[in-house]
Parts: sequence; structure tokens; C-alpha cells
Amino acid sequence: MPTMNGLGSLANRMGTNDGFSLEVNQALLKEDDDLLRQIFNQVFRHHHPQVANKMDVIFSLAQAWCMSESDSDFEMLEQRLEALGPDERILVASAFSQLLSLHNLTEEIVTARLEKAQRVGDAEQSTRSTNKSLQRLVEVDKIAPEEIHAAICRQNVELVFTAHPTQALRQSLLKKYSKIRFQMDRLHNTRMSPYERLECLEEIRSQIESAWRTDEIRRRKPTPEDESRQGLTYFHETIFYGLPIFLRRLDTALANIGQPRLPLDATPFTFGSWMGGDRDGNPNVTSGTTRDVVIGARLSAVALLTEQIERLMFELSVWRAAPELHARAAAVQARLHANDGTYVTTKKNAYDVVFMSSNEPYRMVLSDVRDKLNATREVLLHASQHHGVRLTEALEADPLAYTDIEELIDTLKACYDSLLATGDESMANSKLLDVIRQARTFGLHLCRLDIRQESTRHADAMDSITTFLGLGSYKEWDEDTRINFLLKELGGKRPLLPPTMPMSDDVAEVVRTFRMLAELPTDSLGAYIISMAHTASDVLAVELLQKECGIEHTLRVVPLFETLEDLEYAETAMRQLFSNPWYLEHIKGNQEVMIGYSDSGKDAGRVAAAWGLYEVQECLVKVADEFGVHLTLFHGRGGTVGRGGAPAHLAVLSQPPGTIRGTIRVTVQGEVVEQQFGEKEIAFRTMDLYTGAVLEATLAPTQQPSQLWRDTMAEMSKVSCDAYRAVVRGDPRFIDFFQSLTPVNELGRMNIGSRPAKRKAAGSIDTLRAIPWIFAWTQIRFHLPVWLGVGEAMEAVINKGSQGLELLQDMYQNWMFFRVMLDMLEMVFAKADPRIVKVYERHLVDPKLHPLGDDLLKQCHVAEDCLLRVMKHSGLLSSQSTAFLQQKLQLRAPYVAPLNILQVYCLKTLREVATGMPVDEIFKDVKSSPDADGLALMSRGEGDPILAAVEDTMVITMKGVASGMQNTG
Repeated sequence: MPTMNGLGSLANRMGTNDGFSLEVNQALLKEDDDLLRQIFNQVFRHHHPQVANKMDVIFSLAQAWCMSESDSDFEMLEQRLEALGPDERILVASAFSQLLSLHNLTEEIVTARLEKAQRVGDAEQSTRSTNKSLQRLVEVDKIAPEEIHAAICRQNVELVFTAHPTQALRQSLLKKYSKIRFQMDRLHNTRMSPYERLECLEEIRSQIESAWRTDEIRRRKPTPEDESRQGLTYFHETIFYGLPIFLRRLDTALANIGQPRLPLDATPFTFGSWMGGDRDGNPNVTSGTTRDVVIGARLSAVALLTEQIERLMFELSVWRAAPELHARAAAVQARLHANDGTYVTTKKNAYDVVFMSSNEPYRMVLSDVRDKLNATREVLLHASQHHGVRLTEALEADPLAYTDIEELIDTLKACYDSLLATGDESMANSKLLDVIRQARTFGLHLCRLDIRQESTRHADAMDSITTFLGLGSYKEWDEDTRINFLLKELGGKRPLLPPTMPMSDDVAEVVRTFRMLAELPTDSLGAYIISMAHTASDVLAVELLQKECGIEHTLRVVPLFETLEDLEYAETAMRQLFSNPWYLEHIKGNQEVMIGYSDSGKDAGRVAAAWGLYEVQECLVKVADEFGVHLTLFHGRGGTVGRGGAPAHLAVLSQPPGTIRGTIRVTVQGEVVEQQFGEKEIAFRTMDLYTGAVLEATLAPTQQPSQLWRDTMAEMSKVSCDAYRAVVRGDPRFIDFFQSLTPVNELGRMNIGSRPAKRKAAGSIDTLRAIPWIFAWTQIRFHLPVWLGVGEAMEAVINKGSQGLELLQDMYQNWMFFRVMLDMLEMVFAKADPRIVKVYERHLVDPKLHPLGDDLLKQCHVAEDCLLRVMKHSGLLSSQSTAFLQQKLQLRAPYVAPLNILQVYCLKTLREVATGMPVDEIFKDVKSSPDADGLALMSRGEGDPILAAVEDTMVITMKGVASGMQNTG
């Protein structure tokens, strides 16, 4: 059987020996969890002394039930929660939700402490670090250090932040939690006097109280501009400042194998965004939105660079410089002086320090850079306030404004070369090196904006054109006719798009978007993603629309293959494109293809989707190789396992061998942005994991799986897909069961994203987006999309006899892809709780549908049992490597259970009110009545205070459960 190629055992490559002992990690987590819970309870008791006593009892009962799992303990917990008044339910739900958020902070803090301990040598360094990866490549795989250096210099990982609505927490609360995290870091890592420690604890209490007194519910849906602003905060807080520090660590890792630091033009990491560019099914993203977010990102980049340049100006006070730099300084001085010796008026801040001494050449040159950045900012501000201004033209019209980053970098490199020439290497390789790397990575754009639109919208636009011109209906043409027409027009010189052509609103917006892209700076734009791509004509249509709308430097066009059927056709579509001489010349040897984990999983189930994605990557790389094209795969992963989520390192290493060749793009969605970049140590860890994993996958890919393993996966894929679709699509009871069991129809009240939950206003499961599909099942802790069909697939192999089980066990032990898939399944089963599912069913589902629920629970148990047999585990998370995760889930469980029960009550109440039942009738048995503060709390929403309180409680429980699962959609 195939084993891992070099790189030691599979367990070693997955990084299961992470530093601190399990006991130390567990103790640290428990200590911090107790501290923050104690402070929160003090705050809660101060503001709500009577409810605090009930809260204590409820938490104790929840702990008792989670430990005993007895029906009597659960009944007591239900009775206590049911007896709460509407105002008390809000308070209790909010308290448990806050406690879960604080607990998640403790997990992040422990992770950060471990990262720091590994870095300073207090703990064994993780086997997943880049430093360890370099050592393995040299010592185990015998790869020459020079080859490793060359590979890492060429390597590029681009992380693309998306506005997918899975971050349930408000930005206001995330910032307060960030401040708590900072103070906890001080508490652990700073030697403080008793007074300083007291001040630190008081600040933690202040932030916890501030979070508690903040309305955690978004009262309106965020706009795409809001989402973009929220995404940019991570650059201001961790990414922009953290990246050069990470690159220095990479330099050190290279030095450890005898190699020089990274060259100045190396960009191992870059960043992209969909926020304000993703218009797929989101009518709120318009051409104007895209323009606004591009300007906003450029303003952020200019502000960050200006700050760094000003710091450099004060640091580089030296007078000795190379002749070339003195010449630059003299040229700047000449420009700044008028003939009469006075200064020429330039765009500066009123309090800018002016350096004019020829004895300070670096300051002179850098002050000119600052002035140009100020001028650039002024142009951007003017454009943001005057929507008729064409941005690129405005920047080019101002002689002082930067139009691209190369001019700025050229000046910085001149300073760098000058310092080297005068023997001042330490100064050159200090702050100046960092700023050069920041400028190279983030440019004047900060992060490149991808544009995404559904393929049918482009087909509609083409159909409008061909119909108006009397050429027939584009949508009625077959694929060959479409391709021939598109290629003819792409090679022609006459314009195709008539200026007077009547258009529907949707078509007009498509055209406006392309025309707007023609006005924006090229460096601000990334790829044009075609969602629900099916054929080669989908790609060529976008190429033609770019040409017709005047985009001089066209965006690279990236088809996104999502459903299982589209994945299977992807190879054919790309072969058609590569076979065309015009297209092959146009792409200049580089092609990007995006593969969708979300819709493929919703379409076929997790196992079939995972195998379909595995096979399509192999096929796409093969066809690209045939035509001499370098293929970059763009992985559209979500945060949950149901949408392809997995730890960064494992997600990369579990890809098919040979499909990652130094470049990769990956989406970072919703709550994952905070989890990977919300704290500086964790941000370093994220970059470290991706860098090491991509380097290993490039230089030392794993061996190909045996044909027996592939045949087994193909069989499991078919069986699981059939079983999954038999329920989701084939059982007429399923949609009613799903909609009544889960809060899928109520998710929109959370206001966590700008886009609708469905691509179309009406429809079935097919039109429901993958995020609410996963979100709804996660809320009730059933996770059906992840495991449905898994049991049948494994049983089909196991039932062949002892050899079948042994085969699956061998695949688990020695095939990274299969092992990661099963490990993620185990984690999902550990988060699931069938007992909670039964509570939802009992209260919310028509008894006629209960047999379907019973069947699904049986399938769930079968899948879990098969999984444990294959993994050779006595129970879920029973191995040493997962014991810490088990403790995390155990600590969260008493917080989550009451939230699930309260959510059930809220859903039941809202649905009863919708059928005409009076609100007073529902709460007639509740003995407590709200006081003035309670009424104020209940009146934050709209309408009847009691009904508003129920709605608020439901939203809070959704946010709380999402925090407890640490995944939403």
C-alpha cells in the first residue's frame, strides 16, 4: 500500500505533537475560563441580582445534565428555563451567549500562549511550522537548500476575505473582546506589580461590562460597504503590521538551512477580497458599491503607508548616503523651492514636519514620498465625494499623486541600496526592509478586489445584444454556436455593444459593472469569478464583455465549478478553452480555476463532494499540463466541515499530490477571518501553517493513492450520494421536516450579511444558499449535511467482510485525504447532540413527520459507529491528540444547552403567534412580570414588547449557539 513520500509518518506530518503537554494546556484553559466567568458573573450580579440567582441554578443544572445525561436532570433544566419571563429569557440567553464568547477568547489566548512558548523555546516547536517543514525537506527528503530557497521565493499564497454571512458577532463586540484578549496577554506575559495587576483586572472587568451593556443584536442588515470596512479592520490591527514580522521569521528559518533572506520582490503572501465585489445573488452590490470599496481600500493603504513613511523619516536621520541618493534629494529640494526661495505649495497636512536640509538626504527623499501619498489621499477623497469622477483618470491627472506602487518602491529601494553602499546594512535591513515588504505586498490597493457574478447574468446580457442586433437568441444557441460567435467577436475590431440598446435592469447593471471596472486602477482588481460556471462559453462571454466595455487591462477570468455535475464537466470545459489558439495566447501560460466546496456538498453530500473535488483537481492539472499552462487552484472553502472547512495545514496537505505547485488561493469566510487573524500570534500561526504546507505540497508531494483506494472511494462516493439525495431530494417529507425542525426560515432576522439567503425569491433546497443550509443544521446540533450518506458508504465496504474494514483502516492510517476527511467527521459528531435534536422535534415538528426524524437519527448512529470502527477509537475524541479539543467542547457544553432549549421555546412561540395565537395566552403561566428595566430591555425591538423580547431572545440564542459551535455556515 502507498505510504507518505518521505516526510516521516503521517501523524508527524499532521503535527500531532504540539509543544506543551496536554495537562498544561488544559490547566491554562480552565484557569482563564474560570477567571473570565467569575468576572462576568460579578458584573451580571451587580446589574441583575435577582436573575443572577436563577442563572446560577440554570448553569448548575446544565452542568449536571452534561455530565449525567439523565432525563431527570434535563427535565429540571427545561422547567427552570420555561418558568422564566420574557425579559428574564433575554437576560439568561444573552448571559450564556456572552459566556461562550468569553470562553472562545480563552481558547484563542491559550493558542497564542502556546505559539509564543514555542517561539521562545519554552515548548517544543510544532511539527507544522515552516521551520520544521524546511528541516524535514532538507534532512528527510534530501532536497537541496538552494532549491527550497528558490521555491519559497516563487511561492504565493493568496487569502481572499469574503463577506459570507457567517460572522454572527457584531464588530463592536469583537473590538471589546480584542481589548480583553490584549489585557489577558499582559496578565500572562508581563511582570506586574500588585497595583498594575489590579489595574489590568479592572480593565478586563470594564470591557466585559461594556460588552454586556452593548446591544448584541444588529438592528439592520449591514451594507456591502459596512462589510468591507469590517474586513479592512483586520489589516489595520494585525495583518499589515504582522506580515513583515512573519517574513523576518521566514528569513530566520531560511538562515537555519544556510540560505539568504527573501529577496525584496518576494511575496509569499498576498490578500484579496470579495467584500463589495461579490454580486452573485446580492442585489445590494452594485457598480457604485464596487467603486466605493475600491476607494476605501486605497485610502486605507495610503494611510497605513503614510504612517510607515513618517516613522522612517524620523529614523533615517543619517547624513552619509550614496551619490545616487544625494542626487535624488537634490532633485526633491529643487522642486520644492521656487525661484525666489519660498516653498512651492504642495498637498500636506498642516502639522507635517518639513525636512529641507541637504545633510539629511533620506529624510528629504522620504518627505517627498509622504507628500505624494498626501496628494494621492486628496484625489481619493475627492473621488469618494464626487461619483462622476473617473478614478484612474483623476489619479493620472494629478502630477503629485501615485498611480501605482512601483514609483514608491523605487524610492524605497534607492534608500535601501544607498545604506548598503555606505556599509549600513543593519539600518537597511531594519525598519526600511519591513516597509519595502509592506509596499510590495499591499501596494496602493491593500487587497485586490475580485468581482463575482453568476453565469446566467452574462448569458442574459449576451442574449440582449444578439437579439437586438437580429442575430437570434444567444440563450437558445448550442455550445458550439456560442463559442464560434464569441471567438469571432473577440478577434474582431468593430464594437458589438450598441449604445442605444434597450436593457432590462439586470442586464444594465451587468454592463454598468464592466464599464465601472474600466475606470478603476488595475492594481485594485483581482479576478473575475463566474459562479455556477458550466461551459467554456461562460468564460468567453466575460472576456467579450470586458472588451466591449473598454477594460484595457482585462481581469483574469476564473470559472467557479460548484455542483457535482459541474465538477465532472470542468475538464471538458477547460480543454475546450485551452484548445483554442486565441484563448491560449490570451492567458499567457497561466490559468486559475475555482472549485466550490459549499454547493457541491449541498448537492451531493460531503463524501461525494470531497471525492469529486479531489478528482477534478487531478483532471484540471493534467489538462493544463498538456497545454503547458500553469494552473492555480482557488479553493472556495467555508468555515464548517459541511462547506469544506478544515485546519489550514491539513486542508493544504490533503489535496491531491501534484496539484499545488507553489501557488494557491483560498477563501477566508465569515467567522474564520476572526479566528485566523483576530490576534497577532494567531495571525502569525495562520501564515506559518499555509507557508509550510504549500512548500511541502510543492516540493515533496505525497504518493498517489493506490487504484484499490481510488476504486473504494469511488464506490463510497456513489453510495453516499445516492443515500444523501434519497433523503434530501427523494423523500417528499424532507422539506417540511427541515423547515419545521430548524430555524432556517428565521435566520434572516440575524442581519449578519448583506445578501439574501436564497439566490432566487422562491424555490426549493436547490435555490437555498449553502450557508443557511449548513447554519440551520448547525444550530440544532444535528449537522446532517456532513454525515448523511456516510454510514451507508462505509457499510457498503465493511459488509464485504473483514478485508473491507481492514481496507478502510489502512486508508485512514496512510492516506492524508481520507484521514483528514474522517478526522473532520469525528469532530462534527463530537459537536452534535441527538438529545437536543429530539427536543426540537418534540416541540416543533408535526408528529406525522417524527418517523423521518427517527430514521435520520438511526442513520446518524450508524455513521458514527462505522466511523469509530474505521478509526479504531473507543469513543469520539478519545485519542491523545484530540483530548484537548474534547475538553474545549466539554467546557462549552453547559453554556450551549440552555441556549438550544430557549431557542426551541422562541421558535415555538413565534410560529404559534404566526398562526393567530395571542401572545398573552402563551405566557399565561409565567408568574414573574417585568419591571421598568425589563420593559426597556424588551422594547429594543419593534412592535409588542413581549413579542419583540421573544424575537430578540431567539436571535441571541442563534448567535450564542454559533459561538458554541465555533462555526455558523
